[in-house]
Amino acid sequence: MTQTPLAPKPASLILAVDQPQRRVERLSVFMHRLTVQAEIGLYARERGRRQPLVLSVEAEIEAQRVAEPDQTVNYEHFATKARALADAGHVDLVETFAERYADLLLDDPRVRRVTVRVEKPEALGTDADVGVEITLAKV
Repeated sequence: MTQTPLAPKPASLILAVDQPQRRVERLSVFMHRLTVQAEIGLYARERGRRQPLVLSVEAEIEAQRVAEPDQTVNYEHFATKARALADAGHVDLVETFAERYADLLLDDPRVRRVTVRVEKPEALGTDADVGVEITLAKV
């Protein structure tokens, strides 16, 4: 099987990246709508059983051009932390879960600020989207 060589990048693409008058203003890494199963809720009927939580994260990192993996956060990190928290045991409040999750993500030295959204689709027994969103930042 013969491979076709890659076409060279157009000069306009190369120049746009190398322009000294351009800088990265903001850089964030995100994950939207990861579903985890967690023991969560105040009511007796919610104890001892798992229910879905839908998580979204936006993590602000240093505003820079990223050329190496260690300059950014792998979004698999978000999923791993979410699953670990969901497996850690019962939590009464979605707000508590969201704050704990945000704290775990801020443990990464590259993350400066994080917004976590936690939806609890079974909370009302309807098709309404309910949940919480929290933003934490390092001081």
